[in-house]
Amino acid sequence: MSAPAPEDHAALLRAIGPLPLSGQAWPDWVRILTWVVLAVLGVQVVTTAIRAPSQPYDTLLIAAVALCFLGLLFVSWHMQTSITTIDERGLRQTWFTRREVAWEDVRYARFVPMVFSKRLVVFTHRGRPMIFQGGTRELRAAFVRIAEVYTSGG
Repeated sequence: MSAPAPEDHAALLRAIGPLPLSGQAWPDWVRILTWVVLAVLGVQVVTTAIRAPSQPYDTLLIAAVALCFLGLLFVSWHMQTSITTIDERGLRQTWFTRREVAWEDVRYARFVPMVFSKRLVVFTHRGRPMIFQGGTRELRAAFVRIAEVYTSGG
C-alpha cells in the first residue's frame, strides 16, 4: 500500500473542509446512554448490597465491585470529554492513552460504521492500528473520505 500522491492528499484536506475539524468522539446518544447504564448499575449495586446478608468475604467483594465501578466511571468520563481532531498534521483524539497519528505515518485507513460508534481504523507504517471515533456528521464524512484516499493508495 503506497501513500497517496501529494496532490491527492491536498485534495483530501480541501474536501474535508476548513481545518482543523474537531468534534465529539462519541455521538450524543451514546454518551447519554453510557451515563444511564452507569446510573442503573450503581443503583443495582447499592440495592443488592443493602439486601445481601453479611458474609466474611464482603470486604473483598465490595472492593472488587467498587474498583470495577470506578473503572466504568473513568471510561465514561473519557467518552464524555473525548474530542477528535483532523488537521494538516494528522489525526488526534483525546483519550486516556495517546491517540495521534501524523499523515506521513498513515499506511492504510478503513472506515468502520458500527452501531455505537463510527470509527476510522488507521494502520501506520509501524503496523500498529489506531482507532479514532467520529461522533459528528462532519467527522464521519471526513472519515469516509480519508478511507477512500488511503485505501486506494491515491
